[in-house]
Amino acid sequence: MKKCLICGLELHPFMSFGQMPLANGFLTPDQFADEYFFELSVASCPHCGMFQLMEQPDREKMFNKYYPFYSGTSKGMAVHFQEFAEHVKKDYLFSNDPFVVEIGSNDGIMLRHFAGADIRHLGIEPSANVAQVAKDNGINTISTFFDEDCAREIVKKYGQADAFLAANVMCHIPYLHSIIKGMGILLKPKGVVMFEDPYLGDVIENTSYDQIYDEHVFLFSLSSIGYLFGQHDMEIIDIEPQETHGGSMRYVIARKGIHPVSDRVYMQLEKENRLGLHKPETYDMFRKNCEHSRDSLMALLSDIRSQGKSIVGYAATSKSTTTINYCGITTDHIEFISDTTPIKQGKYSPGAHIPVRPYEEFSKNYPDYGLLFAYNHAKEIMAKEQKFMKQGGKWITYVPEVKIL
Repeated sequence: MKKCLICGLELHPFMSFGQMPLANGFLTPDQFADEYFFELSVASCPHCGMFQLMEQPDREKMFNKYYPFYSGTSKGMAVHFQEFAEHVKKDYLFSNDPFVVEIGSNDGIMLRHFAGADIRHLGIEPSANVAQVAKDNGINTISTFFDEDCAREIVKKYGQADAFLAANVMCHIPYLHSIIKGMGILLKPKGVVMFEDPYLGDVIENTSYDQIYDEHVFLFSLSSIGYLFGQHDMEIIDIEPQETHGGSMRYVIARKGIHPVSDRVYMQLEKENRLGLHKPETYDMFRKNCEHSRDSLMALLSDIRSQGKSIVGYAATSKSTTTINYCGITTDHIEFISDTTPIKQGKYSPGAHIPVRPYEEFSKNYPDYGLLFAYNHAKEIMAKEQKFMKQGGKWITYVPEVKIL
């Protein structure tokens, strides 16, 4: 039986999304027969409160030289990470010669703001293709996985760090105890850890089940993060809710007793108690809400298609893999998925094998409806797609509810 990755307690899943492919496993027809699948089932630990997958594919399957996600392709995310970097520089770099480390640094979208300010930095990015983009742009980057041994090597070469950063990375890592031990080795006594990830409370409130996929082995709450870091003599000193990815939380963590704890931490913990994130019945209701959302979306898509109207998926996101395969969306429902990422174009979506085509095929012959897989970038997309909407195009969204915009 599966044991909790944080506290070791025996776990029992409260729901399964069925057999699921790799969320970013876009593929060509010759790869269809050998496509990898696993059961996407989830549990919430009754002891430490950590929400987690019952099974996660090997990391080498998910993060490799073919990884198709580049953070820099979104203007909105570029602004977000610039603000993140400026916040770190202003409030958490205390020494005369600061050093910043980021894991899962991707194409250097955040670290470039430290490099541009001549601040010593190091990006740790296991996917060689995106790491190379960062290197080509002058970002000091190594392509490896971070752990205790890696931390020791960094300290030998650069000394200890003032800040250890991560964005949408920590929730990907099953061996978090090793990561946090590495942080302890790497950080200066007054150093801070700052990371942000999709927030469990938002997922529960918004029924955003598409946040659950192979890469997200965890969905964090304050209480589960507090328990985890407390085992390593560290504590949450501040939090900052974020709008990114449909609802995220930024955590600021330090060694216990070194920095004052913000009132925001205590207030959010009280909110989590009101949400019932520690109660089994909360997750039973979440399962029912997921099923209702799935059934409502499929009924809407089928109704639109029965009227002879066309639907195209908008953005081949990793989150869309869960939506497509859990709901049973096929080419009978959407003609193709439009995406601006060259590495995905000409390939097919994981599992359902819906073609992914260049954005130009969306814009040259607008469909009647766009199924908004990138709903978390809705503001940016709406501003870009005024012509589509003026010509009568409508959007279908499904978080927090299924509706036509």
